Amino acid sequence: MYDLSARRRALTLVAQGRSLNSVSRETGISRAAIRSWQHRLEPLPRMTSPDSGPPADEPAYAYLLGLYLGDGCISAHPRSGSYLRIACADAWPGLTELCREAITRVRPGIGLCTEPKQGCVMITSYSPHWPQLFPQHGPGKKHDRSIALQPWQQALVDRYPWEFVRGLIHSDGCRITNWTTRMVRGERKRYEYPRYFFTNLSADIIRLFTASLDRVGVEWRQPNPRNISVAKKASVALMDLHVGPKH
Repeated sequence: MYDLSARRRALTLVAQGRSLNSVSRETGISRAAIRSWQHRLEPLPRMTSPDSGPPADEPAYAYLLGLYLGDGCISAHPRSGSYLRIACADAWPGLTELCREAITRVRPGIGLCTEPKQGCVMITSYSPHWPQLFPQHGPGKKHDRSIALQPWQQALVDRYPWEFVRGLIHSDGCRITNWTTRMVRGERKRYEYPRYFFTNLSADIIRLFTASLDRVGVEWRQPNPRNISVAKKASVALMDLHVGPKH
């Protein structure tokens, strides 16, 4: 009745100390089902740290990973633990809410704060486990160092490629309307057509983005090393269905 992802999410919430009643209310899964899974479901996969636990919501994590690779960073707390910070442009207030929702779905019960900056807001969350959840963190800018996914991250991205693509577009991409002119029976006419763009200075992040586009059947081209364009009508329609413009 429930797929493996739903079972894993429910068991992860229980492992975080949540009661069966609260997990049942949040997931819509009966307490009896959750209790039975505790005894017969295979162990949850470990990540780089046995203390961090897997993401509570895998699709939300794939989306948040895209946001992090585009506009996120991790910094150390002065005493212990780490901060996850993701910048969300003021022009897209809906993105701020999506980012906050994704963080709380990945780590239920975690604290958040929103700090206004010039032209954007910084979504900040504290947890000792952010470095394990995002092992791509490191000193310096992302495009100055190697960016590669851990096997468990790649497995999630392969399972939820659209969520990953959506996170990357919401961070460093956009949907625009291009135009051109053509001569039709001696008269010059203007034509408009939609297009998606993704821009990033990291060649590794560009490759992660295009690999996921290939996985979902989206045709793309790379006009220069920093930009990816999606302009074919069928591919734009797919992007509109699964990603859509920022809001």
